[in-house]
Amino acid sequence: MSQDFLSPVKESVLEHLLLQSPMCFGNKIRIHSSEDDFPDLDNVQIAIFGVQEDRNSQNNFGCGENLHIIRKKLYDLFPGKWETEIADLGNVQKGNTVADTYFAVSEIITGLLKKNIIPIIIGGGQDITYVNYRAYDKLEQSVNITAVDSRFDLGDIEDELTSQSYLSKIIMQQPNNLFNYSNVGYQTYFNAQEEIQLLDNLFFDAYRLGKAKELENIEPAFRNADIVSIDMGAVRQSEAPANNNASPNGFYGEEICAIARYAGISDKVSSFGIYEYNSKFDNNYQTANLISQMIWYFIEGVNFRVKDYPFSGKENYQKFTVLLEEDDPLTFYKSNKTGRWWIEIKILSDNKYKRHALIPCTYQDYVQATKQIIPERWYKAMKKMM
Repeated sequence: MSQDFLSPVKESVLEHLLLQSPMCFGNKIRIHSSEDDFPDLDNVQIAIFGVQEDRNSQNNFGCGENLHIIRKKLYDLFPGKWETEIADLGNVQKGNTVADTYFAVSEIITGLLKKNIIPIIIGGGQDITYVNYRAYDKLEQSVNITAVDSRFDLGDIEDELTSQSYLSKIIMQQPNNLFNYSNVGYQTYFNAQEEIQLLDNLFFDAYRLGKAKELENIEPAFRNADIVSIDMGAVRQSEAPANNNASPNGFYGEEICAIARYAGISDKVSSFGIYEYNSKFDNNYQTANLISQMIWYFIEGVNFRVKDYPFSGKENYQKFTVLLEEDDPLTFYKSNKTGRWWIEIKILSDNKYKRHALIPCTYQDYVQATKQIIPERWYKAMKKMM
């Protein structure tokens, strides 16, 4: 892995850690420090690193600075009954150009993915989501992205890559490995009606904030994701003020932590990013505290993964077949381990979308099917495969 791109964790954080309990999180992980050098990644399952890049963050300059504040708050927490080995790799500093930073971040993520290590990315603008997506190119697989954001960040196709135009680059640029994009928590007045219609035309998923607050509705979006990207602007300003684009409306602290846990508990999520933290606006370090707790909940989720997707053996599932009056039957599977539901998509065995043959769904989708209403998730998945 390209460890030369990473600078050690700040000395003041390590000095602060000396004053904390030997049982706290910071004393239970491997840390890249100037004294101990780069940590050994053998048996590591989760690796945290920061990105000190803000030049393409729209209206939130400074969002790559002072990531040590988040680390101090995270290190102070106490871990759960976790068995995962965790490392903090330090920070990617600003390159001479933004492209230099992007290259470094992409190389690091690709290296971690090849080692089956889940990267947790903190800091920088949400344009880093595009870089995260491109890191999967070398894995030669289709990718699902779930973004927690009040905006779609489509921008204009002619725009340069920024935190508010990265999605159009993901959709339009080659190689196009995107299978599905889900937005969780968009607020209608921040998005043009044409953009809302475009996402619908592309058969992507978008959950308005009010619907997304009914958290059981959005769990399948995280169970189906490879990449989860969280813009801190999706959290209401009173809960997380450290973002120059913060809004009075958004998720509450406990809701965004539950979302982070959904991302962690998903067997499929292989990278997780929290972006747009701007310490200049962080009253009493409230947002740093919240981000540290979001990371805690994500790690907690990873430790509770049960590996019930994809099939670990059909004997571990109940199969339900729903006969439709005018279409082929729909097949649902319910995990005996977790009670979670999937719906089967009929595709050829050599189809490039075969890893999407099972689409996460809810019990309500099954109930709707028994009433002869085809679930929207199934319909959109089928349309994308045509």
